[in-house]
Amino acid sequence: MSKKSLQLQQLNNKMASFALLTEVAIPPTGWVKAIRTALGMSMLQLGKKLSITKQSIQDIEKREQEGAITIKALSELGKALDMRFVYGFVPNDGSLDSLIEKKAAQLATTIVLRTSNTMKLEDQENSQERIKKAIQEKTADLKNEMPKILWD
Repeated sequence: MSKKSLQLQQLNNKMASFALLTEVAIPPTGWVKAIRTALGMSMLQLGKKLSITKQSIQDIEKREQEGAITIKALSELGKALDMRFVYGFVPNDGSLDSLIEKKAAQLATTIVLRTSNTMKLEDQENSQERIKKAIQEKTADLKNEMPKILWD
């Protein structure tokens, strides 16, 4: 197994842990305010734990709700709440392998059809079956090589 293949596999495994979390709805007030309120903690109390003012906590909660808060701020808030802030990414296609497969297939289709059109103009047109097979072969090659052009 190549180093890149091993890295992909390990990252896929880590990302799979987050997949279930995509179904969790974010509280409308944001996590910080929801947790603080559920714990019965005032803004002043949370502010004291972070050595900041009540107004700063209000600002933080507003920034979280707007999506303008930093990872560092959320991590510090987690520590103050005796929690751990966790973040990650989940591929829309389910896994990195699926993402690579999709991108490779798109690029392979573009390459093969471009070549096929050139051949058609020269009266050397391939059958649909041959074109489909060429796309599958090119997809496999691109997946193995993973050239940077895959992400253009």
